Amino acid sequence: MEVTFHPAPGKLNLFLHVLGRRADGYHDLQTVFRLVERADRVGIAVREDGQVRFSGIFPEENLCLKAAGLLKGRSGTKLGCDLILEKNLPVGGGMGGGSSDAATVLIVLNRLWNLGLRKQDLLQIALELGADVPFFVFGRNALGEGVGERLTPLDLPAAWYLVLQPEAVVSTAAVFSDNSLTRNAKPLKIPPFFAGQGANDLEAVVARRFPAVAAQLAWLKDRCPQARMTGSGACVFAEFRTEAEAHALERELPGDFHGFVTRGLEQHPLHEWTQ
Repeated sequence: MEVTFHPAPGKLNLFLHVLGRRADGYHDLQTVFRLVERADRVGIAVREDGQVRFSGIFPEENLCLKAAGLLKGRSGTKLGCDLILEKNLPVGGGMGGGSSDAATVLIVLNRLWNLGLRKQDLLQIALELGADVPFFVFGRNALGEGVGERLTPLDLPAAWYLVLQPEAVVSTAAVFSDNSLTRNAKPLKIPPFFAGQGANDLEAVVARRFPAVAAQLAWLKDRCPQARMTGSGACVFAEFRTEAEAHALERELPGDFHGFVTRGLEQHPLHEWTQ
């Protein structure tokens, strides 16, 4: 079968509150996940010989390969696949690229392998791959609670985002284990959700550890006070009502800043594949 490419959209955390540390060492969170148009692309083709093969960056340590292997093991299928990954989302940027890639693999292989798994089945498998993977399988903008796996759909207004990419690769585990992280945020009553509501409790830790993140976030906040970091960083962003407003600020970026403009999505492009 010929390789067909499928989108793996990124996400932004419109806020991220750390409510407390759990007995299992993870943290209880409250966040709003927003899907965006900027996306990786995952090429997938069925193999009849049962082998699972991958080409792209991170050949040994990538969630695409893990997702395909886990789905194959759980389903017992005799089929395999070829996987090709094209990266457009920042690596280690807090936009969920690896998680989204894995979710796209689960969604597409469920169809190509004719497994017939329900969305709830895929969500359970997704959580084994990482806390953000279920959101991308869920396929809707959502309030995330627990470690991010308890998802409630949210309708969000149309928006555009200017995303900056500081030269930093942030370790999520290191940020969450930092002694200076506050872990006592009060949960917000949502819905409704309003733009600019809440904050990202991880920002202070990441800004202290990575001066580039601190500098670019400060620059953005000077112009858009509601700007913030997504996930555990390193990317920072500001929200706009129109594409023109986002591009206008993009044109003001200093020469050593790098970023892009992307549109907020209402749902995952493959949402109809997981009913």
